[in-house]
Amino acid sequence: MERDVSLRLPPEKAYDESRLRKALGIGADDRFIIVRRSVDARRKDIFIDLTCRINPEKPVAEGMSLRDADSARGQVVIVGSGPAGLFAAMTLLENGIKPIVLERGKDVHSRRVDIARISTQDVVNSDSNYSFGEGGAGTYSDGKLYTRSKKRGENSKVLGAFVQFGASETILCDAHPHIGTDKLPKIIENIRNAIISHGGEVRFQTKVTGLIIKDGKCIGVKALELLTGSELTIEGPVILAVGNAARDTFRMISEKGVKLEAKSLAMGVRLEHPQHLIDQIQYHNPEGRGKYLPAAEYSFTTQVQVEGRRLGVYSFCMCPGGFVVPAASDKEQVVVNGMSPSNRGSKWANSGMVVEFPVDLLGDDNNPLAMMEYQQELEKKTYDASNHTQCAPSQRITDFMEHRCSTSTAPSSYAPGLTASDLWDVLPTFACQALHDGFAVFSRQAHGFMTDEATMIGTETRTSAPVRMTRDPETLESVSTQDLFPSGEGAGYAGGIVSAAVDGMRCAEAAARKILS
Repeated sequence: MERDVSLRLPPEKAYDESRLRKALGIGADDRFIIVRRSVDARRKDIFIDLTCRINPEKPVAEGMSLRDADSARGQVVIVGSGPAGLFAAMTLLENGIKPIVLERGKDVHSRRVDIARISTQDVVNSDSNYSFGEGGAGTYSDGKLYTRSKKRGENSKVLGAFVQFGASETILCDAHPHIGTDKLPKIIENIRNAIISHGGEVRFQTKVTGLIIKDGKCIGVKALELLTGSELTIEGPVILAVGNAARDTFRMISEKGVKLEAKSLAMGVRLEHPQHLIDQIQYHNPEGRGKYLPAAEYSFTTQVQVEGRRLGVYSFCMCPGGFVVPAASDKEQVVVNGMSPSNRGSKWANSGMVVEFPVDLLGDDNNPLAMMEYQQELEKKTYDASNHTQCAPSQRITDFMEHRCSTSTAPSSYAPGLTASDLWDVLPTFACQALHDGFAVFSRQAHGFMTDEATMIGTETRTSAPVRMTRDPETLESVSTQDLFPSGEGAGYAGGIVSAAVDGMRCAEAAARKILS
């Protein structure tokens, strides 16, 4: 009979199956699965909190139940093949409706070549990079599945679908589930093949250039095939699932009269430490993590007072055992991001360290693209500071705290290279002051955090979309245009793979209800 058992064990027992079975009081013939696992490293003695299900009768999480598309039910156009777009497509197929996914970038394998050229040749393809291409930004920048959303059923379905298409079942139990950039591309390819096998379409290097709006309804899109130069018209309701870097799309839909509003952002730097140092700090052990514990992560947050404002300063998208990567999506910009392979096995740890940039800071209430333009200016300024290459401006954290330019660069995982700089000349003064005061707080919380070995790398600007596409909370349609469903991170309604996938599913369900009613 199925039953759950909760345990609190030291790592050497929690990660050794035979010793775990003994702690559970079960024999070699009994089946069990781990349904919840987290590391408690608050004190010197580290424990693993586990919930195990003995003799499970059904999977921990269900995946997607795709059906063949029914031509009588019509079709829906999906712009973008990130998590919002792919999960929207699968949800439409669950309802027997044909999805047509249009992706400006390339498939996951061809995309890898363009991403490599950013580091090796200093060449950015504006349609194929870390932001644009099959799977979206998360495919080659970490594959982290942690979400703050409390919608347990929807989150579970997303995780179940990833397992269905090839992810490890450990993502169903880990407190901070992670697939890894080395594993996620194959899973994305499997999802695409499933969509196609059930009658959907996925078209790469097909860039949407316009929306077709008639009598207040979106009835399709205009698109350009980048390889042939052919112009296309594709009809159907539209789920707009672009990523947060789709500036040309934001401008296009704004010109078409689609309601947008500027949205606050968090921007700052990537902070890189040696992983062994983070292990020592987080596990309270000069020997580091030892044989059983995973590469340690951290999470910092505080509020500081700067120029009469109370601003949040926090770590973002922490990547243990990872790399800092060049995430520019167009020419004349430097943007950095972080990623980890599935084994989190590199000798580096990095995290975004960001500051709130409130919209009212800009004093431009009537321009919905104001924050996007501010973000773009900061990326251009970073590019100028990098001597017009993808070599990112960097500063040792100890030099930053003393307001002095670094005279040398620390060892780093950032492949294009670093330029010794003074980031006080790159980031806005208020952001630098906020980071300075935030780092002072974090260093008191984690002894060893402040070190010459820690490098700040500029700039981290793509934490979320700079706009929100205003939509009706009931129908999920744009408030200005029926049959247009803004979705995911680029629309301002998600932040990460899981929440974007969940939002894609919701928008697809809303579109399906309207079609089938």
